[in-house]
Amino acid sequence: MLFNSLDYIIFFILTVAIYYHLPHHKRWILLLIASCVFYMAFIPVYIFIKVFVVSIDYIAGIRIEESSGKKKKLWLCFSVICGLGVLFLYKYLNFTVNSLNGLAQVLHWNYSLQSLNLILPIGVSFFIFQSLSYVLEVYYGRQKAERHYGYYFLYVSFFPQLLAGPIERPQNLVKQIHERHDFNYTKAVEGIKLIAWGLLKKVVIADRLAQYVNYIYDKPYSFQGMSLIAATFFFAFQIYYDFSGYTDIARGSAKILGFDLVINFRRPYSAQSFQEFWHRWHISLSTWFRDYLYIPLGGGRVIYSRWIMNIYITFILSGLWHGANWTFIIWGTLHGSYLLIERVMQTNLKNFSERIKLGFAGTVMKVLFIFSLTCIAWVFFRSQSLSEAFYVLSHFGVGLKEYLANIVLLHGHRSAENGILYPLMIGGIFHKIDLILIPLGIFILEFAEYLHEKNQIIPLWARQPAVVRYLGYVTVVLVILNFGCINRVPFIYFQF
Repeated sequence: MLFNSLDYIIFFILTVAIYYHLPHHKRWILLLIASCVFYMAFIPVYIFIKVFVVSIDYIAGIRIEESSGKKKKLWLCFSVICGLGVLFLYKYLNFTVNSLNGLAQVLHWNYSLQSLNLILPIGVSFFIFQSLSYVLEVYYGRQKAERHYGYYFLYVSFFPQLLAGPIERPQNLVKQIHERHDFNYTKAVEGIKLIAWGLLKKVVIADRLAQYVNYIYDKPYSFQGMSLIAATFFFAFQIYYDFSGYTDIARGSAKILGFDLVINFRRPYSAQSFQEFWHRWHISLSTWFRDYLYIPLGGGRVIYSRWIMNIYITFILSGLWHGANWTFIIWGTLHGSYLLIERVMQTNLKNFSERIKLGFAGTVMKVLFIFSLTCIAWVFFRSQSLSEAFYVLSHFGVGLKEYLANIVLLHGHRSAENGILYPLMIGGIFHKIDLILIPLGIFILEFAEYLHEKNQIIPLWARQPAVVRYLGYVTVVLVILNFGCINRVPFIYFQF
């Protein structure tokens, strides 16, 4: 049941209608049933995996709160081993087996291990990490153990953010599950706006970009130069609008039900450093690794060599969290390296940077530099194998000289087939309307979110006459209905 489907719209409307007609003490039952139905709409039998994880961590949380010393640590270890064990079995076992088989071939060992034919449960990394965050918060004494099994099950299974986050902390979501939520017109309107905004990102921009990105990256060896550069550039925006679009729809759905989920994105491509990028991109996951891995390892309060190791451990595991493939490990390693190099340069060039003020031009240059290196890392994230990723990177520059020369020679030429637009027109995927709609859409989305970040868009919009505001809402709906991709493309992060 995808957010961008009629099934979800009907399901959500029915859930909301029944929810607000029930007494407070019975609403959790409806939300839990709805969450289970929502999850079982994909692969029904995998609900038992969720029941297993929830039951283990529910018991562990109570036992951790009641215990002390070694017994307390044993319960924590039991919970972590069970949760990560499920994750390893379904997500990393075959990757480990295939990697060992590859190593055996290199070393000429005469044996091989058999992989299992298991389907990855959808959203498994998200709900396991959310459940683990509860156990860890109880262990550190920052959260009381939840004694109501149904409430805890709902915390791990709340359907708006069940499949792709944001990864909630118990202090935020468990607290709200206990609270009474009366229908609030203002919050409901805000929720509808968020859902529409998320759908605009997903079906109008991300899914439209996906057609070109998939065409190139599904057979990268057939392309070179500008085609590969364009596909990589488009993927950067595809994955951002796909994932942030999901988050907006999740937050909007929750808000209509009276819940407030954490913000997961803050215009990451406006970052002027990689440290800032990770304060803006997938915030709930980056803070999860910071609080439960990086800081417990010692963070930056250790000797220099240990700090470097802490950075790499955190980013490599962050990459591996995204998928069981060496490409994700390299993606995480690259971002760890980016951050380390950045820290070294900031330390050595601190006095120089304080004396030299580059102004707006310098800001633009820094943003473009960070974005460019981020796109290089995205090559590994999107590629199916390391060989494909290295091919893409090594063929970025192939034919560029001829392409640029062709642009000069055909200056003013109207034929898109021979001019500057040729790399975008291959395969007949992009049409003239796409070449207007996509850049215009990205500009409007980015500008609107810039104003929102500056707390300017809500007052600005509120000052407009009612007719202007309602025309704006109608325009958004019409754009979604007329220009949105209707083939119900799954969200990228569902695979994680």
